Amino acid sequence: MSGKAARRRAREFALQGIYQWLLSGNSLPVIEDHVSQVAGFDKADREFFVSLLRGTLNNVEALQEEFIPFIHRGIDEMSPVERAILLLATHEFKTGLDTPYRVIINEAIELAKSYGATDGHRFVNGVLDKLAAKLRAPEVAAAREGGKS
Repeated sequence: MSGKAARRRAREFALQGIYQWLLSGNSLPVIEDHVSQVAGFDKADREFFVSLLRGTLNNVEALQEEFIPFIHRGIDEMSPVERAILLLATHEFKTGLDTPYRVIINEAIELAKSYGATDGHRFVNGVLDKLAAKLRAPEVAAAREGGKS
């Protein structure tokens, strides 16, 4: 399995862990242990999964502060799937500087299409576009200048 596919799977499993945390409030070790036993986990990039899950769950408040200005509704009114995806993508924007912002947005959209509500991916895309302009301003500006696509 390619590194890209293994990273995509790691994001899916991290999303499951964040979602589980939002619903159950279980501790990080319990969630990490539970998710790592799900079928197919062996095909995920384990190191990437651990960094995503721990990095997101250890910084929930700070991550939410980043996207709250762009959601136009209460954080508790969001679906847990969309909230988990935004937490995960925001964490990646801030720490995964080796991953282009467009890749992070595209991965988040794919997660929303797979796990979210019918139009959840549009909501996620809209929030992340605005957030990228804030958190990855030089990269977004360069893409707009260079690509004009």
